[in-house]
Amino acid sequence: MKKTFVISLGGSIVAPKDGIDIKFLKEFKKLILKQAKRGHRFFIIIGGGAICRKYNEAAKKMIKVSEEELHWMGIHATWLNAYLVKIIFGKSAYEKIIKNPTLTVKTNKKIIIGGGWKPGWTTDFVATKLAEKNKAGTVINLSNIDYVYTADPKIYKNAKRIEKINWKDFKKIVGDDCDPSVHTPFDSVATRLAEKLGITVIIANGKKLKNLEDCLNGEKFKGTTIKN
Repeated sequence: MKKTFVISLGGSIVAPKDGIDIKFLKEFKKLILKQAKRGHRFFIIIGGGAICRKYNEAAKKMIKVSEEELHWMGIHATWLNAYLVKIIFGKSAYEKIIKNPTLTVKTNKKIIIGGGWKPGWTTDFVATKLAEKNKAGTVINLSNIDYVYTADPKIYKNAKRIEKINWKDFKKIVGDDCDPSVHTPFDSVATRLAEKLGITVIIANGKKLKNLEDCLNGEKFKGTTIKN
């Protein structure tokens, strides 16, 4: 069955602290093109990652900078990362970077790349809005974790991994902080929207592409599934 997937790809996977991960991007491209040939459609939203943090930290060391300016700098970092990914896919991808998830994308292309939207909204929220606009039932959030845990496993040894959870219980984990710079498995504003729309969100490790392929194929995979 042909499906539309929205993938929220963490910027630190594309561009970690030590530079662009070329090997990952080559393999990611191969996987997405393979799935697109099967008829699936992909909206891929790229985060800011390490580049965003470096620019924000540099600005704060030199001047007194507003939160809005920091957010805009982060948004531009997502656009830079997104443009790189768009270029990699060449003519297989839609020719423009999606910057506003509320607008209809008129294209027959199977691969559409986007980034951040405006201050105060994370790429998780952008991905969820795109899912709403394009009738995609699933958002796949790819970061550097295999599962969501009941608490930070690096701090709490008794933290338990979560394979399946409903939105009501998930909201207890992420809380109400909607600051885009705050790291949570899936931000609170996007969480409330996804719950309202009845969207399924899958959180998985973006570096493990075989696992992502299993997920896209409807096979058993490692990750946390959140749904009503």
